[in-house]
Amino acid sequence: MSAGNSSNIGGMAGNTVSILERSDLIETRSRRREIVELAVGYGLIMLVVWTPRPWQKMLWWVAAISIAVITLKSFEGLKAMGLSGENFFRSLWVVGLALLGTAAAVALAYTQHTLQLPGSPVAFVKSYVGYAIWAFGQQFLLQCFFLPRFLRLLPDAKLAAVVAAAIFAVAHLPNPILVPVTLFWGFAACLLFVNYRNLYTLAMAHAILGITLGLTVPGPVDHNMRVGLGYLTYAHTHRAMTSPQP
Repeated sequence: MSAGNSSNIGGMAGNTVSILERSDLIETRSRRREIVELAVGYGLIMLVVWTPRPWQKMLWWVAAISIAVITLKSFEGLKAMGLSGENFFRSLWVVGLALLGTAAAVALAYTQHTLQLPGSPVAFVKSYVGYAIWAFGQQFLLQCFFLPRFLRLLPDAKLAAVVAAAIFAVAHLPNPILVPVTLFWGFAACLLFVNYRNLYTLAMAHAILGITLGLTVPGPVDHNMRVGLGYLTYAHTHRAMTSPQP
C-alpha cells in the first residue's frame, strides 16, 4: 500500500470520526432542547395552577403564548400531531365507550341522588361548552406537546405514556378525584394516540368524561373540579359566594 493511499484512508477515517462526533453533538443538543422545552412548558403550567388571581390570568397568557411558539417552532405536520382527521372513524369507538361510561355514571348518580342536571339544554350548553373547549386544549397539551418529546427522549412508548400521564395527573393535585382519573385516562389516551394519531376522538372522550364528573359528583366533593390553589381556596370562595349579602 502506498503512502498516498494510507494518507487517503487516514483522511477518510478522520472525516468519519468528525461526522460521528458532529452527529452526537447535534443529538445531544436536540435532547437538551427537548428537556428545556418540557421544563419551560410544564413549569409555566404549574405556575398558572398555583398562582392566585389576578396574576394567574396574566401567567395563563404567558404560558399559552410560550407553548404555542414552542409548538410552532417544532411543528411536525398535522398528521403527526393528530390533527389531520386520519383514523377518526377507526378510533370513534373511544367516544362510544365514554358515552357508555356516562350512561352508567348517570344511572348510579340518579340512584344516589347526586345527579346535577342543568335546567334546560341551553343551560347545559352554557355550563359546559367552555369545558369542552378546555378538554381539547388539555388533550392538545398532553398529546401534541408533552408526549412527542417523551417519545423522543425515552426508549419505549409505554414508558413515555406513563411519564406523560404522571405529569398530567400531578398537574391536577391536590384534587383526590381528578388525580387518579387523569392518571388512568392520561395513560390510556397516550397509548391510543400512539396507535391512532387522532386528537379529535380523544378530546371528545375527554369532554364527555369530564362533563360526566361535573354532572354526577357533588361540587363540595371535588370542589367543582378545581385543581391547585383553586382547590385549596374553594371552601373560602364558596362561602363568600353563598353567604347572605347585606
